[in-house]
Amino acid sequence: MLQLKREDVLLAAHASTQRDAIEQVAALLAQNGFIDPAYAQSMLEREQTATTYLAHGVAIPHGLPQHRSLVHKTGLAVLQIPEGVQWGPEKAHLLIGIASQSDEHLEILRRLTRVLGEAEKIRALHTTTSPEDIIEFLTGNRPEPEAKGLPDFPEGFEVVLPNPTGMHARPARNLVELVSTFDAQVRIRAGNRTAEASSMMDLLGLGASRGTLLHVSAQGKDAKNVLTRLKKAILEGLGDDLTEPVTETSHPALHFQASSGLQLQGLAASVGLAIGEIHQHRVLHLQVEDTPADMADETEKLQKALDQAQSELLDLAEGVRHRLGSGKAEIFQAQASLLEDPALIQQVVSTMLQGHSAAWAFQQVLNERIGQLKKLDDPVLAARAVDFSDVKDRVLGHLLGQINQSTLKLDRPVVLIAEDLTPSDTAMLDPDLILGFCTAVGGPTSHSAILARSLGIPAVVGAGRDVLSIPAGSKSILDGFSGTLYVEPSAEDIREAQTTLRNWQEELEVARAARHQPATTTDGVSIEVAANVNRASDVPAALENGAEGVGLMRTEFLFLESDHAPSEEEQYQAYRQMVEALQGKPLIVRTLDIGGDKEVGYLGLEREDNSFLGMRGIRLCFQRPDLFLPQLRAIYRAARHGPLKIMFPMVSTLEDFQKARDLAEGVRVEVGAPKVELGIMIEVPSAVMLAEELAREVDFFSIGTNDLTQYTLAMDRLHPELAHQADGLHPAVLRMIDHTVQAARKHGRWVGVCGGIAGDVEGALILTGLGVSELSVATPAVPTIKATLREKSHQDLVQLAQKALRCQTAREVRGLL
Repeated sequence: MLQLKREDVLLAAHASTQRDAIEQVAALLAQNGFIDPAYAQSMLEREQTATTYLAHGVAIPHGLPQHRSLVHKTGLAVLQIPEGVQWGPEKAHLLIGIASQSDEHLEILRRLTRVLGEAEKIRALHTTTSPEDIIEFLTGNRPEPEAKGLPDFPEGFEVVLPNPTGMHARPARNLVELVSTFDAQVRIRAGNRTAEASSMMDLLGLGASRGTLLHVSAQGKDAKNVLTRLKKAILEGLGDDLTEPVTETSHPALHFQASSGLQLQGLAASVGLAIGEIHQHRVLHLQVEDTPADMADETEKLQKALDQAQSELLDLAEGVRHRLGSGKAEIFQAQASLLEDPALIQQVVSTMLQGHSAAWAFQQVLNERIGQLKKLDDPVLAARAVDFSDVKDRVLGHLLGQINQSTLKLDRPVVLIAEDLTPSDTAMLDPDLILGFCTAVGGPTSHSAILARSLGIPAVVGAGRDVLSIPAGSKSILDGFSGTLYVEPSAEDIREAQTTLRNWQEELEVARAARHQPATTTDGVSIEVAANVNRASDVPAALENGAEGVGLMRTEFLFLESDHAPSEEEQYQAYRQMVEALQGKPLIVRTLDIGGDKEVGYLGLEREDNSFLGMRGIRLCFQRPDLFLPQLRAIYRAARHGPLKIMFPMVSTLEDFQKARDLAEGVRVEVGAPKVELGIMIEVPSAVMLAEELAREVDFFSIGTNDLTQYTLAMDRLHPELAHQADGLHPAVLRMIDHTVQAARKHGRWVGVCGGIAGDVEGALILTGLGVSELSVATPAVPTIKATLREKSHQDLVQLAQKALRCQTAREVRGLL
């Protein structure tokens, strides 16, 4: 179905001629990204061959088939001309401009043919002031009215949301509970959306992701007190762990490739390898008919269903707490809290008062909220829509007397296939019977995926609807590392998968047991394996996993999680605690690395269209000495308590480092601190090309492969369609790293890597072969990386790296291993 948005409709236009009208509708198509402006000429030429006027004041200008290369994507634009424009013998009032790459526009033409007989309706569109009327006429779907935000209260503050996965159910629930203890009314605004802080539903509808600027305001007796408490609570994460990554990766990839059978590709959601027969899990969808009854009876039924569902969810939360911990239990506590949401209950009752049954009203209201969540730009927040569906089906089951429609009854271990799994479905899975699961839809940040990881069940999500047609009982291999499902593999492939799984499990146990041994290759070359850690409180876990120090301490968290620029004293305490926690082990502190992509209200940073090429990293530090100099003083003061090094980010020229070094030296002398090593991040191509000149002056290099990859390949690593191509093992990136290492070696400097591929087994092997001497990785990856390096000869790795440099694609590089 072709989409038509409000911005695709221009009302109350004026055109003096037919040509003028066509050029205007073409300009609207071009403005919204559908066509190259040159396509307007094709639309004019099309009109000369045959008129595009239909009837009742409707014309459909479009271009000639031979000019489809000028169409960027299929779409529509509507120009309304109330007074009309002459179109041959007729007058046109509605111009529906069509940009089509193939024949998708025929769908619209078919609809137009069906409704052209409704002359009165069409004439009303000639002068309507509502773009929704036109959209509904052409598509059959009326868009929801644009939200009109409630006004802010007089007292308030602004704060940046620090939660890694945004304003999801857990922080929303905690916020509601906090506000409920005060005699005040609180509103929270994100952009043009406003929520009453007493409603979880409203808060989730904000679509606030990490970095969103929130305006919090209050009125009432306790307004000042609630604002003070809220500011502190929001900055502390409202119960979320602010250091938790959006997705959890606890092990480097295991590699398995079946040579036979059907192969279906999805997204890796939980690591592991599952081998077993397919079981198709089909849920009986509830059929809700609107059969209104006595209002008092319907209200009582609704309350009873809400109470029963809430009791079940709280019992489920308690069971999950014992099995998986309190963090995972909060998923279901938050679901239970939704059933007390005053805005939800009010909307359901209001719908019932219009003459509808409780079940129908509840379904309608929940479906509306689910639809709103699915439309959010943030995929993590949009994925939470399934939580609402979970709650909806549970309540409807009680209202209709059809409970437990998704209960799984199994008598043998299977690989489960489902359209999707709700969090409560997943929490009830028995790891002894569910070897792994694969869903047609869903994403790796869903609560179901999070629960699967906690349960240790391999999972693949978003594999497409083809998985639903796999016959039950089919043999399969599910690879939770690569996100692949193999159907009817050969006996040989199954034996290989069993061996691979057994070896992987044994390797994990061996790596864990030897985690405190150094990463020394079989021919005596030692590689330092450190951890990327931001807080002193995380150091014990890193050391327990075998980390030999902290290779990257990101300091921007001190700025992102505060409502003010942290003072020199606050920073000093944080850096000192980190140094002391490490008990003499090395620490590399990276100075502030932040830019216009982060919304930090108190810094007053302008949001930039291309923030990755803008004022960020060391450039921002030079522009803001009020931030840079106190940070340097704090770091140098902490250097009195133990070994640390300073690293400057986003250095792109020799002058960048020289200026940073001179400023640092001035601060060191002022503070009376010992000299420390000064290094730079190698993350932009210019620094690579200048590596030899830089190596004469710096003490060390640390390569940030994530940014180096995106700058080298000109691919935004956060772009949804390009991110998977931005592979740090691409030969172009490896040649950048090789050039850097060679230049450093010439001047006796060491090179580390703190980017993503350092924690990838393949990446660690090739980086070591290129001459990198330090790898800084996520804490869980430390044991496996060290164990992998201990099994290899450094000389063999050098030869492997040289082969990788001669490869032409990232796939070819990975194929070497």
